[in-house]
Amino acid sequence: MAFIGFDVYGTLVDPLGMEGPLRAHVGELALRFATTWRQHQLDSCFRRALMRRYANFDVVTRDALHFTARMLGVTLSGAAEDELLSAYLELPAFPDARAGLVALEADGHALVAFSNGVEASLRKLLSQARLLPPLAGVVSVDDVRSYKPDPAVYLHLLTRGGAPADDTWLVSANAWDVLGAKSAGLRAAWVRRQSQTPWEGWGIAEPDLVVASLGELISRIPGS
Repeated sequence: MAFIGFDVYGTLVDPLGMEGPLRAHVGELALRFATTWRQHQLDSCFRRALMRRYANFDVVTRDALHFTARMLGVTLSGAAEDELLSAYLELPAFPDARAGLVALEADGHALVAFSNGVEASLRKLLSQARLLPPLAGVVSVDDVRSYKPDPAVYLHLLTRGGAPADDTWLVSANAWDVLGAKSAGLRAAWVRRQSQTPWEGWGIAEPDLVVASLGELISRIPGS
């Protein structure tokens, strides 16, 4: 049996699912807005981790929304911002997410969400997406006040799971997240959601597994 931490944003749920809610406010800019919002959200997390200037993911998400609106020349009312931030707690799950998690749970693996997000917000998001359960719980970086790919964050997952590093896995569609886990001594599977996307390892590390969907993990993670 393995202890498996699943990244949430981009792996279990789709941040670009904000295109729909955004369309009512920004029209044809919706996809560009959603993509830019996500990128600046990540950029802020990386910078805050490096500078040790932590603010939780809910704050970072709101700040990235403000920045994106300014960058794209969009004016959003306070009510519109609140509506969009509420929609962020209702992001759609990827089609393979629930079935893949159910199969892995049935096979005896211990599954948790492992995310930059705030635990309370993650629980709302994952519950509405019908992923909590089969996920048994949530491990948030908020506990250590830093962000992936800080090694301290992955060591926190290792401590929470209580399994040896060789039996502790990260599953993520974000290459930088996989690199972080490998650099901290964990095992990792990269979910390559776009078949044309190359691995970005920069000579640092390689994933233990590369899969196109969560369903492929059932026969490939040791213990299955």
